[in-house]
Amino acid sequence: MTFSERLHEIRTGFERPFWVANISELFERLSYYAAFASLARYLNETLNFGTERASSLTGLFGGLVWFLAAFGGALADRMGFRRSLSLAYLILSCSYFLLGSIGAPWLAPVRDAVPLVVLVTFVLMLPALGVALVKPCVVGTTARASKESVRSIGYSIYYTLVNVGGALGPLLASWIRPHMSVENVFRMAALSVFLMFFAVLFLFKEPRRTDEIATTSLGQAAKNFLTVVSNPRFMLFLIIFSGYYIVFWQQFIILPIYIHDYINPHANTERILATDSLVVIALQLVVTLAIQKMSSLKAITLGTLISGLAWIILALQPSVLMAVVAIAFVAIGEITQQPRYYEYISRLAPPGQQGTYMGFAFLPIGIGSLVAGWLGGKLMRHFGEVMHQPALVWWAVAGIGVLTAGLLWLYDRFLKVEAMPQP
Repeated sequence: MTFSERLHEIRTGFERPFWVANISELFERLSYYAAFASLARYLNETLNFGTERASSLTGLFGGLVWFLAAFGGALADRMGFRRSLSLAYLILSCSYFLLGSIGAPWLAPVRDAVPLVVLVTFVLMLPALGVALVKPCVVGTTARASKESVRSIGYSIYYTLVNVGGALGPLLASWIRPHMSVENVFRMAALSVFLMFFAVLFLFKEPRRTDEIATTSLGQAAKNFLTVVSNPRFMLFLIIFSGYYIVFWQQFIILPIYIHDYINPHANTERILATDSLVVIALQLVVTLAIQKMSSLKAITLGTLISGLAWIILALQPSVLMAVVAIAFVAIGEITQQPRYYEYISRLAPPGQQGTYMGFAFLPIGIGSLVAGWLGGKLMRHFGEVMHQPALVWWAVAGIGVLTAGLLWLYDRFLKVEAMPQP
């Protein structure tokens, strides 16, 4: 096939819903990561939560969505993608607006009636409902609205747009916070997804159904969850791999507070956090080619080790520059393991249950975020506020990464995929 023929195939291989859904996903990720990049310091400095509480709440924001994703997919199938996406963006726009308005005078009666931590916890849980609907809708639309010959390219476009949004969000937040206010970061996020509500409403047409997409009831999704839980080897792998995300999410949860409190109070932490997505965009292809002959679990283990050891850079030389370098290496670890992780999950699942298992491959992300929020706050308080040796935080985080890599190596050595019991 010539280049012009391939280009024509790409031009004609995607229906309009594919482009509407994926471009809306770019704006959803922009909003999410703008909010995530500013959240820890907003809770700590503006709403005056202590480090432990701010970290735990940030971890809740980052983690809850991944527990709801599988059930969100079932709900999206029942409602249809157009209605689900519209509802999701409406929920997200209200959620981000409320998050940025917690200190506003018009919410004073609510703040007086409800403890602040309860109010903030409730508001932080709302975006998870929206994101849990967006993810399966966009991925499902990519499957339904692209021809078989270009479907793999469609997923590449999806992954690229996710990372573009992940980079643009913190960069926009890095300009808005010092020039306007941190509250306006969340209002910008609300406006971004509110525009996507209208884009879906007026431009998105329900994509055709194919035999590949089966409608799953919420009851069946619950049964699928029990199927996963009843497989001890699979659950053990998910629990071990959660250690990777305990390490990974610290860049959003405690790093901004650490930089502000112990390195440079004037540092633009949102701009620093854009490093991860920028490195992923720049090096994804290079790293993928470099490790293509490596087995999946070895690549997962290597990526986990790289991301863990990266934080030693910051521990040895606490500075803004070394924070950027550390995040860059965390990103290299991310792109070393992430594509191979999903490949490995598909092989780890018993025959005939790949779809069920892939639906719960996001659990380590959620578990890791929730634990990272709780643990990161504990580490910051103990090593920073009590011992006055904050750099030890990153030695502890690096240790978790190395321990996780070691456990993955042992898992590979003693629990081979081929030895999985067949259903």
